[in-house]
Amino acid sequence: MMITCISQLLDTPTLGKVQALAEAARFEDGRASAGWHARTVKANHQAERHDPATREAAALVAAALRGNAVFAAAVRPRHLRTPLLARYGVGEAYGTHVDDALMAGPDGPLRTDVAVTVFLAAPDSYGGGELAIEDGAGEQAFKLGAGDAIAYPATTLHRVAEVTSGERLVAVTWVQSLVRDPARREILFDLETAKRQVFAQQGKGEAFDLLAKSHANLLRQWMEP
Repeated sequence: MMITCISQLLDTPTLGKVQALAEAARFEDGRASAGWHARTVKANHQAERHDPATREAAALVAAALRGNAVFAAAVRPRHLRTPLLARYGVGEAYGTHVDDALMAGPDGPLRTDVAVTVFLAAPDSYGGGELAIEDGAGEQAFKLGAGDAIAYPATTLHRVAEVTSGERLVAVTWVQSLVRDPARREILFDLETAKRQVFAQQGKGEAFDLLAKSHANLLRQWMEP
């Protein structure tokens, strides 16, 4: 299973703007946006989608994701759901759940292939609040720096640990990928990484051309138009 951590998705000025907009936004009970089963284990607050501050913050986060080369290579985004802001105070958490397979998107229903969390609060400013993702080896916990992001398969069981002090602030969104299968996305990401490394070390030679050909042809086979 490929989990991609993106360092400094939001640069310092953008992070500051998003944090200020979150302070100005109106928040409501987060259970309103959860599926019927996830609602029973969800305890947080989310910014109202139509609040002007929420919309501006969401646009900044979406632009940063769309402009990030690592995100593009790892996720192969086709449709990006409008990001939402989520806040967890002391005692709040989100128990084990799987995300809804279909959500409302900008152009109709969106298949949720990849989930994304953008951390907006410094990790030492709150206790607990780790994002825990289950895989075949057990559970991996993540608590990244402010402005960092994590993208992971939305097919996984995952949870947010209870916040014990301070406040956890994140932006979350979901992506429908051009490549539905997560194993294929990982192969394509590895090939893209290898291709760039070979080019940096050797330039455009025979090895690079073969990697580029295989990468392009696999994209042709696996992408959904």
